[in-house]
Amino acid sequence: MQLTALTQPTPEDLRKEIRRCRQMTKNPFGVNLTLLPALVPPDYAAYAQIIIDEGIKIVETAGNSPGPVIRQLKAANCTILHKCTTIRHAQSAIKMGVDFLSIDGFECAGHVGETDITNFILLSRARQSLGGVPFIASGGFADGQGLAAALALGACGINMGTRFMCTVEAPIHQKIKEAIVDAQETDTELVLRRWRNTTRLFGNNVAKQAVKVEKESTTGKFEEVAEYVSGKRGRQVFLNGDKNFGVWTAGQVIGLIHDIPTCEALLTRIEREAVETLQLKQDLYIQDGDRPVSSIGTVGKKTNNPGAEVWGVGKSKL
Repeated sequence: MQLTALTQPTPEDLRKEIRRCRQMTKNPFGVNLTLLPALVPPDYAAYAQIIIDEGIKIVETAGNSPGPVIRQLKAANCTILHKCTTIRHAQSAIKMGVDFLSIDGFECAGHVGETDITNFILLSRARQSLGGVPFIASGGFADGQGLAAALALGACGINMGTRFMCTVEAPIHQKIKEAIVDAQETDTELVLRRWRNTTRLFGNNVAKQAVKVEKESTTGKFEEVAEYVSGKRGRQVFLNGDKNFGVWTAGQVIGLIHDIPTCEALLTRIEREAVETLQLKQDLYIQDGDRPVSSIGTVGKKTNNPGAEVWGVGKSKL
């Protein structure tokens, strides 16, 4: 589990949230610290120092020019997971000494980068290019089939954000959870492309208006769109349940989310689905000369098995 540092207005508020979380669980947890362009940037070093002072040992970093914060955290023996949307940035992070990586495809919620590369390509490139440094997959994951796919492409696991928003325990308004369930994969918007700070948001009225202003602006001044992308109004969405009150992040994975389970039920289901998927796909492979047997039947030259026509593709007839 990860707390998000910048959802807290000040470093001291982060300290309180860390302590509150520690009272709620005996299990380890980490903190995310994302460095983003802003009119008035937060004091990232102060947030990092609170993380260190509170004894957090696993930190997720992301965003622009993270070097100083990474060095600050590594000096305190923190284990660092760095989130990247390109292989180039992942390789740079490895040189900085991060311990493992989160590879974020274009499907993800929030900051998607500027290269628009989906996970199907990005994860395979990570497997090919990162010299064995472990990585997890982020963006587009909600079920066990997705976990199985990520493992097959080289990831050690998956990271889920939007999916966990839509659980019983998530501390957001029920109406927002229902909005996620009702949404399609097409119901997101990309904003701030003009300023190379592209962010995927839930496609509500405010996000659509922000995109309209961005495209039609003749000046290109960020101030014209700033009021629409205010994070303060976005945070209120999760409290008041009005999905159109402000902008809020959501990934394309909203199209795969159809219920609001407990975290325990969700994770149990994902584990079961992943195991079943991997076992079923393993059945699709046979050595030459073997008679394939799968969980749905035996395949032979006189056997009619509609669920297994894929057997023998590219091979001579049995």
